Amino acid sequence: MLSPTGGAVSGNDPKDEGQGDRAAPTDSELSARLRRLETQIDRKRPPAAPDLSPRPGSSDRSSLGQAMTLSTEFIAGVIAGGILGWLCDHFLGTKPWGMIVFVLLGFVTGVYNIMRLSGFSGAKDRPKDRKGP
Repeated sequence: MLSPTGGAVSGNDPKDEGQGDRAAPTDSELSARLRRLETQIDRKRPPAAPDLSPRPGSSDRSSLGQAMTLSTEFIAGVIAGGILGWLCDHFLGTKPWGMIVFVLLGFVTGVYNIMRLSGFSGAKDRPKDRKGP
């Protein structure tokens, strides 16, 4: 095979010819070199900027996902109130008052859930597994 300069190519890189005397590095040597490189990169990397968003968990959600969550919370409150109102009317014979009262309670609950999840109310959405004051 000919090189671009017109000479024959042997497949050996002239840079590699001097390295024939050295043995290939072992896995432990390569791992140590990798760890040193990672620490050097970590030292030179600037620290991450603090998250200044007022709402907890807002950075990992997309706007569409948050809108879907809020609308689902509201609709679920109204539907649950409607079902409870219908059951109350059906079994207690209070037509239409049970439905009216429970749909209004479902509406209020849906609005409260939206305010709680979006951060507009004073209530905190705490994880259940966390213990503390």
